[in-house]
Amino acid sequence: MKIEFKETFFESVKDLIWHETKLWKVWAFIVRGIPNFFGNIWRFRKELYNHQWWDYRYTLEMLHRSLVIMEKELSTEGIENWPSREKKVLKIRRAIQLLDNRLSDNFTEQAEKELGELHLKPMEWEPTEDGNYKLIDNDTNEEREHNRKVFKLSSTIDDREWRELWNIFKGQSMLDFKKYVKTLPKEEQETAWDNWFNGSDMRGWWD
Repeated sequence: MKIEFKETFFESVKDLIWHETKLWKVWAFIVRGIPNFFGNIWRFRKELYNHQWWDYRYTLEMLHRSLVIMEKELSTEGIENWPSREKKVLKIRRAIQLLDNRLSDNFTEQAEKELGELHLKPMEWEPTEDGNYKLIDNDTNEEREHNRKVFKLSSTIDDREWRELWNIFKGQSMLDFKKYVKTLPKEEQETAWDNWFNGSDMRGWWD
């Protein structure tokens, strides 16, 4: 068997060898690394200013900002064909929205849109015999029941969106895909992935 190589192969090998040299690494650090470092400081300036180690919220803020940048770039540029890229962009947008909801903690507002606003009244206090004060409960049974339902739905939305967010990042199961392919006739199996893939799985969000 005769094996032939094109000139581009040897050029690629030379590039790989060059990229392993100390001179290239110094050049890349000065020309690419430093500008990228300061560019990232600007992109994440708000998140860096606010960041603290002791609350997961700040980790989500960094993730949110990173996805906003990625969504913008994937929407306007990229070498991947548009049908599959569009699916990824839509999932990224949904992840951004779910992170927005969590960072703004708007689950109660979502529940109110569905069930109606909470019955909130100004707090009233009355003196007790020992010289202290106690809060007066002047809500009706109907108002208390309504508020209970709103808070319960708020908690449900919170949990549901948290699970949806990580399911988007986790993506679809390849085992499920293999089972899906087996149900198709041979002529449809070549396009099975395009039809089955929904854009989720963070591991595939790159260009």
